[in-house]
Amino acid sequence: MNAVMGPGKDASAEAQALLAVEGHHADMLRHLNGLVGLLTEAVEAGDTDAGQETQAALLDWCDKELVPHALAEEGPLYGGPHGMPEARLLVDGMLAEHQVIVSLVDELRTADGVAAAVAAGAIQRIFALHLDKENRLLMPFVVESPGLSLAQAVEGLHELVGESAAHQHGRSHHRH
Repeated sequence: MNAVMGPGKDASAEAQALLAVEGHHADMLRHLNGLVGLLTEAVEAGDTDAGQETQAALLDWCDKELVPHALAEEGPLYGGPHGMPEARLLVDGMLAEHQVIVSLVDELRTADGVAAAVAAGAIQRIFALHLDKENRLLMPFVVESPGLSLAQAVEGLHELVGESAAHQHGRSHHRH
């Protein structure tokens, strides 16, 4: 990876940023999977109270974590690659996925029972696919592109790297 990195780019900072975002993605997906699983179980058991409680918790998480994460990516993380012909179509596709996720969260807001479980499952699957593209395609492209820096793109953004990594990265990062 160092061979394709441009001059002045800190390989260690890039690797740390990649690990931080991937780790945050894994945490988000684990949390989402747990909530969707609980909602599905409640609906299958016909437990309306548990279903409504879990749906409310899932919506709260989507409003506080999932949607802000998506919106935070659109500027710093997507802006650089979107300006490059090799990545423009990928970023356009990922922006479209953000719109689908946001509309599914709105659908979940007014759904109940089986419809809520279906919307939750769709959010879960699309988000998992979306994260896979970010981890395998977009972020490696940013790291390998001489004019771009993943470390700079995510610096201090807890929505992208998680609370602890944002604080640690913000404290330890210094520019040359």
